[in-house]
Amino acid sequence: MFINREVNTYLFELVKSVESVVDSTNHLFNHFLRKQLSLYLNMTFDEIKEVLRDKTVGIAGCGGLGSNCAVALARTGMGKLVLADYDRVEESNLNRQYFLRDQIGEFKAEALRDMIHRIDDRISIETHIVNLDPESVQTFFADCDVIVEAFDTAAAKQMIIETVLADMPEKYIVSGQGVAGHGNNEMIATQRHDRLFIVGDGMTEVSDDQPPLGPKVGAVANLQANIVLEILLNEE
Repeated sequence: MFINREVNTYLFELVKSVESVVDSTNHLFNHFLRKQLSLYLNMTFDEIKEVLRDKTVGIAGCGGLGSNCAVALARTGMGKLVLADYDRVEESNLNRQYFLRDQIGEFKAEALRDMIHRIDDRISIETHIVNLDPESVQTFFADCDVIVEAFDTAAAKQMIIETVLADMPEKYIVSGQGVAGHGNNEMIATQRHDRLFIVGDGMTEVSDDQPPLGPKVGAVANLQANIVLEILLNEE
């Protein structure tokens, strides 16, 4: 969920390599995307739900980014969510993660499933209590249309991005990078590099004087959810 210098350097190099491949197609793609987006903006909510009910989104990490993104997607009528996280809810999570005090001690993936079903019990939810690695990413997210990267360590972020780009090239992945602190709304941006989307300010690292807080974490998580919708609805 939070960027540091190691992952920032990695993403910079990754972006350079991807850009060299896709630059020649960007003009045609952007024209197509604008045309498709105009169609999406004219859809009713019932039409949107009709499309989304057959879609599946994977959430890799059910903390600040993952829990808020998953709930946002659930409220749009997403057909299925695959939730993966090995951690349990702690009291310190409640300032930014979509959990309640009486869920402290529960596995995050299962607690999030229960929260979502209180919103809409028609959504199919698959949970995995697991510390994801390249093999389990490919296994658990094999049927997902889009994967949301919502980890909180550089190593985990690098692992899933490399795995998806190298071994699951047909999948879209939406990553959250740099969401510590507060303010500086103008610094939050979205970058697209083929099927990889990166959302956040790309700079802030968590520290004692730059803690992760609900407003900024939630803003980036909801932008991730909005990108997922854009991808899925523009496929139609």
